[in-house]
Amino acid sequence: MNSWRAWMVWGIGVFAYLVAVMQRTSFGVVGLEASARFHVGGAVLSSFTVLQLVVYASLQVPVGMLVDRFGSRIMVATGAVFMGLGQLQIAVADSVVTGIIGRMLVGMGDAMTFVSVLRLVPLWFPAKRSPLLTQLTGMLGMLGQLVSVIPFLALLHASGWTTGFLSLASMSALVVVLVLALLRNAPEGSAPAQQTQPEGTRAVLAAAWRQPGTRLGLWSHFTVQFSGNVFALAWGFPFLVAGEGYSSGSAAGLMSFFVVVALFAGPPVGRFVSRHPLRRSTFVLLITALTALVWAVVLVYPGQAPFWLLVVLVAALAVGGPSSMIGFDFARTFNPSHRLGTATGIVNSGGFVAALITMFLVGWLLDVQHAMGLSPAGLYSLSAFRVALAVQLLVMAFGAVMVLRVRRKVRRQLAANGVHVAPLLVAVRTAWADYRSRRTAEAES
Repeated sequence: MNSWRAWMVWGIGVFAYLVAVMQRTSFGVVGLEASARFHVGGAVLSSFTVLQLVVYASLQVPVGMLVDRFGSRIMVATGAVFMGLGQLQIAVADSVVTGIIGRMLVGMGDAMTFVSVLRLVPLWFPAKRSPLLTQLTGMLGMLGQLVSVIPFLALLHASGWTTGFLSLASMSALVVVLVLALLRNAPEGSAPAQQTQPEGTRAVLAAAWRQPGTRLGLWSHFTVQFSGNVFALAWGFPFLVAGEGYSSGSAAGLMSFFVVVALFAGPPVGRFVSRHPLRRSTFVLLITALTALVWAVVLVYPGQAPFWLLVVLVAALAVGGPSSMIGFDFARTFNPSHRLGTATGIVNSGGFVAALITMFLVGWLLDVQHAMGLSPAGLYSLSAFRVALAVQLLVMAFGAVMVLRVRRKVRRQLAANGVHVAPLLVAVRTAWADYRSRRTAEAES
């Protein structure tokens, strides 16, 4: 199973996801150009990405079921077709309606990709490698954001809107060819997933949702991932350029730094989760608190925030990406294999639901301030962005409360199975005492 063929299949899946991320994030880096092309304000501009994510989030559970029935090959290829059609539509769109239809098609295709690619991992590799390969799948896919920030944006500025988006459509066409030619659902001789399912579709969905571990994964993903998505997909570039007053090159550099930090953060997060599985939700809450703190400092800083502070902000947001993968680890460890696709779809909807709600609220708050004359410096002034982006803190607080509520149920379930989670301070003191004992023993020897 763990052969060159397995690595080739996984590599094609990762490439398909990388292209999907590139399609997903492409509109976020052209927010100012899109505003001028479609002659729209903040609320309407945010609706492009909001509706894209509405489609993405609403399809997560159905896709989780469909991938178990039809396999990853058909789902990934179909997703690439939809994304290619969506980018073709965007390339020629000259009205808000046609542009939004294009982004919704992109969201539909994007929704079919990640869960389908994740499904390949346990079928082609031993179980002990699944956590690491899941992290690597998510992190290598993030390179697609780097592609949208640098070469795509450069091509769009050099050759125009239509040429830029046609180039993205061609990448999806390449994915379709590679997937149909080389990707296979499972090694030869393995049983199809649907033959092993003892429950009906409705029963699988209900059982996955009733499992507290699934809901803990959902709220973990909801809380820790959305702010990075809001920044990367919609409002980061306008905030940095129009709000903070930095050049497009500096903003592109920060977006690239976002991807680099996410790539390097993935393996350490994966190792922490594998070594301390009972501290996963605590880690999620700590990263959320860090993100909220840095955002608060940036938003209350008098005048233009210094570049080093924005670097810290981007780093904190980037760590949220691999941290959100903890949600999928909850789905994997608390659900049997025949419910894994459904549970993964439920979890994956969390961060995107939070992101689309926040994106819309940010755009709406920008427009309200402008209409009421509260931002005389313009729609995208720094003062307006400060008020609008502060709504993220409320969403984080809500998500953290839900994580704490569901975590109590999960810990009661673990206790019923004989697994007791010690309070964090007790665990830290015990770990420190063990460390001191080992150091003393080593010194004496």
